[in-house]
Amino acid sequence: MLSLNKRAASFLILSAMLTSSVSCASSVGKADSSEELTQAAEVSTEAGTETAQEVTAEAVTEQATEAKNANAGSKGNIYDVKGRLLVSTGTDSAGKPVRVYSDDYAVSLANIITEMSDGYDTAFNDLLSEPQEGTDVGQSIQLTIDADVQNAVYDYMQSSNLVGSVVAMRTDGSILAQVSYPSYDPRTVSDQKYDEELAWGKCGNKAFQNFEPGSCFKIMSEVIADKHGFYSCHDEGEWKFDGISIVNWDHDTGSYPVERSLQSAFVNSSNIFFAKAFDSIGSEAVLSDLDSIFHFKTPIDCDFGEIKNNVEIYCEDDLRRTAFGQSYVLTCPIYLAALGREAAFGNMVKPFVLKDVVDTNDSTKVLKQGSTPGEVIASIPQEYRQNLQNGMSGVAGGLGVYVPQGYSLYAKTGTAETWENDFLYITGCVKNNSDDGTASYGDYSNYDGSYVIVMQVRNPADHGFEFASHSASLYQGVVNAVVGK
Repeated sequence: MLSLNKRAASFLILSAMLTSSVSCASSVGKADSSEELTQAAEVSTEAGTETAQEVTAEAVTEQATEAKNANAGSKGNIYDVKGRLLVSTGTDSAGKPVRVYSDDYAVSLANIITEMSDGYDTAFNDLLSEPQEGTDVGQSIQLTIDADVQNAVYDYMQSSNLVGSVVAMRTDGSILAQVSYPSYDPRTVSDQKYDEELAWGKCGNKAFQNFEPGSCFKIMSEVIADKHGFYSCHDEGEWKFDGISIVNWDHDTGSYPVERSLQSAFVNSSNIFFAKAFDSIGSEAVLSDLDSIFHFKTPIDCDFGEIKNNVEIYCEDDLRRTAFGQSYVLTCPIYLAALGREAAFGNMVKPFVLKDVVDTNDSTKVLKQGSTPGEVIASIPQEYRQNLQNGMSGVAGGLGVYVPQGYSLYAKTGTAETWENDFLYITGCVKNNSDDGTASYGDYSNYDGSYVIVMQVRNPADHGFEFASHSASLYQGVVNAVVGK
């Protein structure tokens, strides 16, 4: 049925045709010849045809839009890596199509999967809405997320009151779990459209939100210092300049001054060492290295959305504070996971969550492959890898976190001063000692690779923590939840 606007347009066509007829009829007596009469009739007919074609095209467009909207109710399903149904389409009491969430996994997955939270259901909307050949049902997708691991991490965060996020990534870049606590129950939300608060508020996806990373940024600073030959400096614990100062976390308790080596600076997380390193290297070289070695400035186009980091340097103080992840430096835990992977193996691979596109009527039938595993997007030059790995091994040794036999832990802690409050980070890799980073894992059912695990704690005061190293006990619980599954 045509809308009111289309009806009005139809009326105008009829009026135009009647007017044309009247004009033609009145021109009969005035026409000097039958040729003039014929020309007048042709003009009036062409005008009416063109207008009719316009309305017909608009009507077709409207019908196509209505059909597309109707088809949205037939969106395909979302499954986890083991084929568990996470999201499907049903109808409400009024017969309106609604997304239905699995009772077992609804809460832990809500802030990364729903349309309300701008999650995977939105990111992969085109795939889910595209009808399978010969049907009016949308095709389905299988994620790399393991819903049981997602639940285990969420339950641990809830029981420990760990407000923040955890990202667990496999060696090939596939995201195993992406958890934010607190979350919400999407089954109780009547309006399933995008909601700003559910997307980015207290119950939103914290793993994809940008904040200052603190000293986890020193993973990059260490390599840049190594590349430019900055291996030692005089560390006073406090560096004063231009009426301001930079201090180390232990400036009032440590034995200062000290002649600091690069490895000592990394293991002991010296702000002053890396601030002086960046000051010596200069902003142009620093920014160039951040992008060419770590893909930090250029957005990373992941299947679930773009990772957009931020770094701005307007003065010498900005440059110095950039070295330890403050000033105008912003990134998210998902990027830190990719960075942790690069630190442990030398190459950064693109994070992804789309495993396969599958048949909605038979989820074991793969229609097409998902994102490419192990896609390398940045690399640390070979000659600078070992020093970084030695440093991260040293940091891990100080945390006292246990990992299973046959695995080693590489880690960096970070205490960040954000505009909300202090955030604590541990970026680590539970590395299988036989994993060289090149293996393919198929369906992940017998995965024996490594686990990059990033923990972000947004409520350190509730735990009595002042520095990230204090949160090692929480990190141990997260490692157990991830690796134990």
